[in-house]
Amino acid sequence: MLVFDQLKKDDPQLRFIATVVLSGMLILLCGLWWVQIVSSRHFQKNLQNQSIRTVRIPPLRGKILDRYDRPLADNRPSYNVDLYLEELSKRFQKQYAAEVSLVTNHLHWAMVQKEKELGRKLTAQEKKQFALTRAWRDALQKQSRYLVISNLVDNLSAHLQQPLGLSEKDFESHYQKALAMPMAILPNLNPVQIARFEEQSAAEPGMELEVHSTRYYPNGTVAAHLLGYLVHDSDDEDEPDHKYNYRLPEFVGRTVGIEGLYDKELHGQPGERSVLVNYLGYKQSETVWTPAEPGQDVVLTIDLDIQKAADAALDSVKENVHGAIVVMDVRNGDVLAMASAPTYNPNHFIQHPPQDVWSQEWERWTNQDLEVQMNHAMQGIYAPGSIFKIVVGLAALEINAFDPHTNFHSEGYYMLGNRKIHDTAHVGDFDFDRALAKSSNPYFIDLGLRPGVLQKVVELGQRFHFGEKTGLLPRQEVRGYFPTPKSIHSSEWRWGNTANLSIGQDRVGVTPMQIAVMISAVANGGTVYWPRIVSRIEASDESPAQIFPAGRVRDTLGISGRSLRIVHEAMTADVESPEGTGHAAAVPGMRIAGKTGTAEVEKNGEIDKGSKITWFASFEPVDNPHYAVVCMVVSGASGGLTCAPLAHKVYEAIQESEKKPHLKTGILAESP
Repeated sequence: MLVFDQLKKDDPQLRFIATVVLSGMLILLCGLWWVQIVSSRHFQKNLQNQSIRTVRIPPLRGKILDRYDRPLADNRPSYNVDLYLEELSKRFQKQYAAEVSLVTNHLHWAMVQKEKELGRKLTAQEKKQFALTRAWRDALQKQSRYLVISNLVDNLSAHLQQPLGLSEKDFESHYQKALAMPMAILPNLNPVQIARFEEQSAAEPGMELEVHSTRYYPNGTVAAHLLGYLVHDSDDEDEPDHKYNYRLPEFVGRTVGIEGLYDKELHGQPGERSVLVNYLGYKQSETVWTPAEPGQDVVLTIDLDIQKAADAALDSVKENVHGAIVVMDVRNGDVLAMASAPTYNPNHFIQHPPQDVWSQEWERWTNQDLEVQMNHAMQGIYAPGSIFKIVVGLAALEINAFDPHTNFHSEGYYMLGNRKIHDTAHVGDFDFDRALAKSSNPYFIDLGLRPGVLQKVVELGQRFHFGEKTGLLPRQEVRGYFPTPKSIHSSEWRWGNTANLSIGQDRVGVTPMQIAVMISAVANGGTVYWPRIVSRIEASDESPAQIFPAGRVRDTLGISGRSLRIVHEAMTADVESPEGTGHAAAVPGMRIAGKTGTAEVEKNGEIDKGSKITWFASFEPVDNPHYAVVCMVVSGASGGLTCAPLAHKVYEAIQESEKKPHLKTGILAESP
């Protein structure tokens, strides 16, 4: 060969060069042998011990907005302290070595003492009781890891002046199941804590201040039942073939309300990333495959100003009030406000408040009567009381059963056989206007018992769709109940049933939402609309919005303009007349038509005076109706004393709202 030929020559320079070349070739061959033969098992083992983990990245949840694009449910940054365990692996090993050394020394000392006691060397079998077993080593590893973490958490607690706790069970669960993922230590830091952490973060190895997006309800308890709330979701049962190894924490709508009903639209599409972990399970690197796609925004028909006023009005009644307020646009069925009490703060289900506040909130939430969870506007069935006299009056007017201008003399009660039905309107003469304004029971019982009126009342009730759901929130609504044409002609129906029905006390149970639909139809001339709460759903990209049309007609009353005009005038007198039961609802500058109602509640066959159902149903303005306001309170004093003042507050908010130059960016129909 050429190299060896040069070595045989006497030329020193050529021999030197040939020697260098040959040496280099030998070094390369040795290195190749080392890599290919000696180290192959080592590389193969490392390759086998490294693996890819897939991580589900939660998307940014869509917003819930009012009709003027003001947020009802939004997202905000949450500053959290997360712990990266891979950065602490050396500390874990150092602490473990110290623990093993301590235990080993203790065992050796114990063995020496035993040998002194026996006066001889221990046999191999006897020495086993002083050996450090595999199970013992595993326990020491767990103990060492938790000791390192608990010391870090204690130091962080002292720096941030925030009591922190980390259970050994929670830490070990994270270590075993999600070692490659950061471990949350403290969520939702305030600005002072953020500053303290940044000042001293260098002294806290493995801890990082991370920014996450979290759900936020900027108005607290406002419209809580309408919006619903989110629950924590960490499983992957809905994912095909459980394709994710890890799921980062997120919240999903699992309950009634907009959050639950439109969870699919609000949720968005999750992203994916891959994490390379070593044989110990620690993260080595990560790569984002698919970024998360944000959810769509759901725009409601709600007017935030009116909604706030409705919630505040209910809150002003008394502590632990049970009731509801519904505000509707009579021209198209749009729900402008829907409040229910008692209420709750949906923020508390995402970020728990201080323990004393959360304990009280949770106690209310889990109360046996479930009143806090109940949306009284749509899930409670209540006797309508005297507001049902509107239906009785319309029915009697339509069949010309009476002259609305003729006086009816009341003795302050109505005798039905041997039964005396009392009247809060007392003794006097009543025409239709005064009877409705004073809510005279004898007057309307007399109307209801006249031939043909009951049949017409039932017919109108069916056109109002009493006893049927409105379809507004499918999983948050009850039907109520109402007589059928067959039931009023059955042998079980008595004159007493007719008398009670005429004043809204028997065989009729409604929701405040159903009454809002009824009042809207009476106000707008007889059109019964399907109520609407969602106006559109907007995607985050440039794709067209999904529009939910307004003004969908469900039915028509078929009532003459004359009958409606007479009822409108009587309802106006109920508010504008000083002796009207709804006078407390009057607002200067507004013409309001309304009707109060107070329904008795029977318990064990007797009237429970402390459980009255009080109402005020109204619309405004009288000449060109726009708004319907319905208020209901359980255990109120009366419709006039309890509910009419609530409507007054809502109408004041409506008056103020109309003065504001709203930026109407939404696609909301004003009329059908």
